[in-house]
Amino acid sequence: MKDLKHLFYFENLLQEANNELVQKAKEDGKLVLGYTCYHVPEVLLNVGNCVSARLRAPRTGSLDIATYYMSPFLCGYSKALLERGIEGGYNFLDALMASETCSEMNRTYEHFEVLKLVPNEKFFVSFMDVPFKVLPHTVKHYAKQARIKILDRLSEVYGVDTSDEALIKAVEEHNEVCRLMKEIGEYRKEDNPRITGYEYHILSLITYCCPKYLILDKLRETAEELKTRKPDDKKQFRAKIVVVGSEMDDPDFTKLIEESGALVVADRYCFGTIPGREEIKLNKDEDILQQICLHYMKTSECPRYMAQDKVLQRRKTVENLVKEYNAEGVLYEQIKFCEYWGYERALASHEMTEEYGVPSASVDRQYTASSSGQLRTRVQAFVESLEIKRIAKEREAKQNG
Repeated sequence: MKDLKHLFYFENLLQEANNELVQKAKEDGKLVLGYTCYHVPEVLLNVGNCVSARLRAPRTGSLDIATYYMSPFLCGYSKALLERGIEGGYNFLDALMASETCSEMNRTYEHFEVLKLVPNEKFFVSFMDVPFKVLPHTVKHYAKQARIKILDRLSEVYGVDTSDEALIKAVEEHNEVCRLMKEIGEYRKEDNPRITGYEYHILSLITYCCPKYLILDKLRETAEELKTRKPDDKKQFRAKIVVVGSEMDDPDFTKLIEESGALVVADRYCFGTIPGREEIKLNKDEDILQQICLHYMKTSECPRYMAQDKVLQRRKTVENLVKEYNAEGVLYEQIKFCEYWGYERALASHEMTEEYGVPSASVDRQYTASSSGQLRTRVQAFVESLEIKRIAKEREAKQNG
């Protein structure tokens, strides 16, 4: 296929957390707010003169210093962020917004405070509490936390406009990004998709890690470009799969998977678009902030939610993605030592195969793709098993037809 016009530019932006668009936003007088988790409502970090930056540590090398401060038995993502913070890689931040959802990441955020890693007198770290169930009273609690720990702090420290009008404006910008990503994502349902999983992963990361007002024009151009893009006559993949799991912000993982013969047609992982890029529907009758918070609680697929309805929701979501995107199997991935996905991956991959009849494979991995030879081997074996199943099914259909 012909290369997407802006793909190389986007790839370069992802080489640094403090990329040129983040620097441009700072020059424009914007406040840059870091976060790592879906439980911190992204749209609230784009209110007033703020822009959100979901934190990554691209090109991570040694984690020796972070391991000294934390532990060798914590996930590589949490340690990579601390390592990069100690190196001064996040000095552009004006605040870090955290949620009490992952004890490993909490350790990282605490070190940002204790070690005073960001040389900004006004810099602060704010933790919000997140309930374990979606009920009327827990939604109110979540909204109250968002008000106190995010909006009020921004107003008090930086004088940010956090009015309902400002929230509505932030939602409108967020929704335009979501509409564009959904439009582009629809092409992944084609028999021979005109966009690869790697390309879509790049676009997804750009919407999380760059100021939205600075990427909308290029996203619009990309959506327009794809309307007439033609895929290669010969399919460049052997099977289609859905990838499900924990934090995955290195697009080289998707490239590795696709080089192994599997086209990634849907991404149900942290830093993905399912959930993450659904429009937020607002009405005039209910509290704006509470509606926003309810949206994030309802759409969240995080295994931190252990209520039975949420467990079932996660299974049904994966099953529906397989059908909707015409996938042949599911790859469950877990970053090593992730406390929530360690349980979820083992149980869900078993249930998906045995109870839902969807072939699945399960892997754990390091934070970066540079040390994932095992993953390549596992994916290749999974692709071969999917091909064998397909051949057997076609043979059986011939015999019966």
